[in-house]
This record gives sequence, structure tokens and C-alpha cells, in this order.
Amino acid sequence: MTVSRHTLSVLIENKPGALTRFTGLLARRGFNIDSLAVGTTEIEEISRITVVVDVRDTPLEQVTKQLNKLINVIKIVELAPEQSVRRAHVIFKVKADPQARAHIASTCELFRAHIIDVSADAVCVEATGEQSKLDALRRVLEPFGIREIVQSGTVAIGRGGKSISDKALRN
Repeated sequence: MTVSRHTLSVLIENKPGALTRFTGLLARRGFNIDSLAVGTTEIEEISRITVVVDVRDTPLEQVTKQLNKLINVIKIVELAPEQSVRRAHVIFKVKADPQARAHIASTCELFRAHIIDVSADAVCVEATGEQSKLDALRRVLEPFGIREIVQSGTVAIGRGGKSISDKALRN
């Protein structure tokens, strides 16, 4: 059984229950949601869902056709890695005695991360970037002792001047 990961950008009506119907259909079809980010768009009545799904046996095309049939879905686009910009946001709470803080601070500098809170025995480190960068930062911070992690879903947008809403919202 092979697993492939796909990033979908979805325009959906900003109405109660729309997200539940969307994620419910993915769950019923056996798709694992690896990442989910939802927010309003430049048009108040429309939300944008960025969802990263693990596809096992069902072809992605079959599920996107079913998702397109949902009444609140306006448009679905798969964002290929080479044709999009992707970012996630993470905060790590790391054990940090006074001696470890200098090492953690220099690690943060290498990864363009920031220490956003300091207490007697811990620091909070914030980073934004591609998932692979955040995973690498996690591996480097693990020896210090990670106490907690909170991470956003991936957000992604297509490269270039075209917009997902160019044709979808002018009908």
C-alpha cells in the first residue's frame, strides 16, 4: 500500500456546517487529513481551506469529484510542490537552563526561528517555513528536551500572477 501526500486548495462558501461536510466526506472515503488550515479570503462570504491529505488506495481524482459535488464547494485545485509556496507555523517549548539558552539561541538563528518567551527553565521557540525545515529544527531541539509542540496546518498558494478565484468567482 503506497501513500502519497497531496495539498488541496479549496474555495468554499463561508457558511455553518460547510467545513464539517467537507472533512466528513474525506473521512468517509478513508483519507487521512495530515494538515488543515481554514480562513476567510479576500471575499468575506468565501473561505479557503488548505488541506494536506494522505492518499492510500483511492485515486485523488475520484475524491475531488465527490468534493466538488458538495453544495458549498466552489473550486478545488491541487497545488503541486514546484508550483506553490507552502508554509507552516510551529511553537516549541524547550527545556532550557541558563547554559543551554545560548545553544538554543544560536540554533534559532540558523533556522531563522525566534525565541518568543523565556522562563527560568524553558524557552518558547517560534518558526515558520516548509514542513521539512520545521522537522529539521525539531530534530536539533530534541536533545535539549522538547516539553510541548503546537503547530498550525500548512498554508499554500500558487506561484505566479494567477489566482484560484480568477474564474471561479466571476460566474
